[in-house]
Amino acid sequence: MSATVVISGRGISISEKVREYAEKKVSKLDHYLPEIGEVRVDLSAERTARDADDRQVVQLTVPVKRGILRCEERSGDMLTSLDMALDKMHRQIERYKTKRRRGRGEGDDLTRAAMAEEVETESDTEADTSPRIVRRKRFHVTPMTEAEAIEQMALSQHENFFIFYNADTAKVTVLYVRKDGNYGLIEPEVA
Repeated sequence: MSATVVISGRGISISEKVREYAEKKVSKLDHYLPEIGEVRVDLSAERTARDADDRQVVQLTVPVKRGILRCEERSGDMLTSLDMALDKMHRQIERYKTKRRRGRGEGDDLTRAAMAEEVETESDTEADTSPRIVRRKRFHVTPMTEAEAIEQMALSQHENFFIFYNADTAKVTVLYVRKDGNYGLIEPEVA
């Protein structure tokens, strides 16, 4: 059995060669972690990148029982970016499996977190020069403890912050890294 691969291109058309290569390589991820059912592959080309070798972007997103695994790689060639992203995902899967084997207590019955969906928005007027929202992300949150949120932040490659539903306080909470290397929590309250 192989994982279902969902390939999408943001602002680019995907050649048949790249599509076949991605499907062949990415569908084998379930050999490393059998619980993988679907892998999302987002391909894009950033024309505004400073370095021409950083224009071909591949982002892999894998939903797992305890959240999501996500990685992004850039290079001058789409196939090279895909190979680099797969190498990074293999390392994340190994780290995820190791942490799962060690155990962290209860919580194995948590539902699978839905993968983040990105919705691109377009400006209604070209003359407006004020800052505008150009990208919107939506995702379902899974109840977790603060310790689980720290682990999930490391697994998902979000280096600065992570938003989660705190199972202890029943509130949406923002976990962030402070300048001294410790963590901070932002717990919004409705006024």
